[in-house]
Amino acid sequence: MSIIQAKNIYKVYNETNVPVNALNGVDLEIEKGEFTAIVGPSGSGKTTLLNIIGGLDLPTEGDIYIEGTNLKSLSSRKLIDFRLHNIGFVFQAYNLIPVLTAMENTEFILELQGVPKKDREKRAMEILETVDIADKKDHKPGQLSGGQQQRVAVARALASQPKYIIADEPTANLDSKSTEELLTLMKKMNQKFQTTFIFATHDQRVMDKALRIVTIDDGKIVSDTQFER
Repeated sequence: MSIIQAKNIYKVYNETNVPVNALNGVDLEIEKGEFTAIVGPSGSGKTTLLNIIGGLDLPTEGDIYIEGTNLKSLSSRKLIDFRLHNIGFVFQAYNLIPVLTAMENTEFILELQGVPKKDREKRAMEILETVDIADKKDHKPGQLSGGQQQRVAVARALASQPKYIIADEPTANLDSKSTEELLTLMKKMNQKFQTTFIFATHDQRVMDKALRIVTIDDGKIVSDTQFER
């Protein structure tokens, strides 16, 4: 069953009074457990599509359904709440809170969800152990390498047990070794927990790990290929 259905998605930006068509009639379905890369040149629309799939933006026309819920039907408050409880995010810039430790950053979404302190500490510790960063649980982001920070970001995304994880250029600031370690970790999470990962990326190393590559250009999907790896 598809957990994500994007139906005839158009996105038009009018920020300079000159309409920019970022997406032009995109149809896409993603099933649970997929490890999908959305690729394309700069300005192709892939980040816009990722933002719409993640509920960070809404289409100008068309509908985006997450397990039957049309995100366009939700109020701003309900959309924020929906993201909080259903979608995990991993960003290029890590987006960790600098004054919090790795443990506290991992717990942060759980605290927003209202999970009791004892329960969220237990879950956060389990996730930090799973992503092999538990020994740095008391370190703040500034004390961690880029690869370690991105592991904490993955732990934070996984801790809330989301339906899927959106990853926007997650390897862009990492060296080759850290990239390989991160992708191996994400693949492990995908296989162990059937966590659905959706990437927007330019990185060939991500594409080489993906089980599905959706190529977008000029706001349209131009190819959609499945792989067995």
